[in-house]
Amino acid sequence: MDRTTTRRTALGLAAAAAAPLLGSAPAHAAPVVGGPAPSLGLDGLGVAELRRLMDQGRLDAERLTRHYLDRIARIDPLLHAVIETNPDALREARRHDGTRGRRGPLHGIPVLLKDLVETGDRMHTTAGSLALVGLRPAADATVAARLRAAGAVILGKTNLSEWAGGMSLTHHAGHSARGGQTRNPYKLDRSPNESSSGTAVAVAAELCAAGIGTETNGSIVDPSSANCVVGVKPTVGLVGRGGVIPGVPSQDSVGPIARTVRDAAILLGALVGVDGRDPATAASRGRSHRDYTRFLDADGLRGARIGVARTVYFGYSDHADEIAERALAVLGRAGATLVDPADIPTAEELEDLPSSPVVQAYEFKRAINAFLAGAPGEHPRDLAGLIAFNRAHADRELLYVRQDGLEAVQALEFTADEYRRALATNHWLSRTEGIDAVLRRHRLDALVMPTTGPPAKIDLIRGDTYGGGSSTPAALAGYPAVSVPAGFAWGLPVGLTFMGTAWSEPTLLRLAHAYEQATRVRRPPAYRPPDVGF
Repeated sequence: MDRTTTRRTALGLAAAAAAPLLGSAPAHAAPVVGGPAPSLGLDGLGVAELRRLMDQGRLDAERLTRHYLDRIARIDPLLHAVIETNPDALREARRHDGTRGRRGPLHGIPVLLKDLVETGDRMHTTAGSLALVGLRPAADATVAARLRAAGAVILGKTNLSEWAGGMSLTHHAGHSARGGQTRNPYKLDRSPNESSSGTAVAVAAELCAAGIGTETNGSIVDPSSANCVVGVKPTVGLVGRGGVIPGVPSQDSVGPIARTVRDAAILLGALVGVDGRDPATAASRGRSHRDYTRFLDADGLRGARIGVARTVYFGYSDHADEIAERALAVLGRAGATLVDPADIPTAEELEDLPSSPVVQAYEFKRAINAFLAGAPGEHPRDLAGLIAFNRAHADRELLYVRQDGLEAVQALEFTADEYRRALATNHWLSRTEGIDAVLRRHRLDALVMPTTGPPAKIDLIRGDTYGGGSSTPAALAGYPAVSVPAGFAWGLPVGLTFMGTAWSEPTLLRLAHAYEQATRVRRPPAYRPPDVGF
């Protein structure tokens, strides 16, 4: 048997074992018209390798797009990562194949977008909610438009935690009423972690070349850790959010999820720039780069000063600690100077900050109300209407997940002065007295810590267990973080986070790439059924 046949056999066994847990495939995971494409020997290839094959005339965008659509049809019924495929994807690919002359850095490369990113095509944009089924925006979000301008083929939309995790106070990572429960491809009863889970799972399972996620707090880096891929959470303002369904605008970021740091850097360069629909991007003038791959250096750890942020971010998982300690040894051998410990002075305070829910509730309510009021079509026009819709359709919307998160936000009311004071407190403690303080004190290029622990078991009734993580400082500060695969605990992935000050993406990508090249930890998922092993 060739590699593809062997892989299908393993997947078939996993599917049979997991069938009672997973249920039937959603309607949007329909087989590709015309049947599955033949194997092209593309397993494990990244964006640069795929582009090289295209430049050599050995591959074209249509065949590559068919390859990924075939994988989605075969594999995604196990995973529920893809909420919808683009009915025009093959037509887009053929159009790229007919293009002559200068080509963009992502020419012909199929990518998936989290179902918060609007596209002006025949796909829906729903945040995973049945209330928005049928919503077809008139225009692309800025990031979608920039991906198309760079030559990417928009392959489809990915599942997520409904309303980016704002639906419920209980942790139901990767669950939405529209898309069902996304599952971790390394072990099918394990959580995919946080709201960009569909994108991370799809990238890990090679259902696309790369994908786009969003993060308010942990929603890019945590699923990247849990699915053994690379996630880049950019500085707020580096990537425009026009046309992206909002969460907490002072914290929301849009960023790439990919199988390698190089691929993530290629995507990031295509996304950045001032966005007329997002005032925060005005601050990125002179601070963004069209080509982040030029900062990548396999020897990039040599001479770097990296602080080990231990307080809060170590100690919640023995497995994560063991993997992180091995990673620290690699960093030292590769020439980095480790300052250990280099704790964020406000780390404990940031984890239970009274000002944080004030900012979240104030911004989320106003952002969602404005979005619903302006979105085209028939749907609830404000948060109160959305809550009423969910109650009226409780048999589908509230079958497993309560909407106590939405209800809590609706009930809370803060004045503009209270909000401004709370936001200032968040920024003071996370930036001035937090990340920037420790970087300045020890003259550091970046901080390093485990991203999060091994993924917990999915529990649709009580909610997933969340043991701990390191996303909060960068989330509240609006600063960048990169999670890169670091190791496995009983076959379950764990990532390592590099975190820095505003606009430090070049440094973080350089360090993450050098670490990745020194370790080459990533391996493809095994799709282990629930009854096998740990």
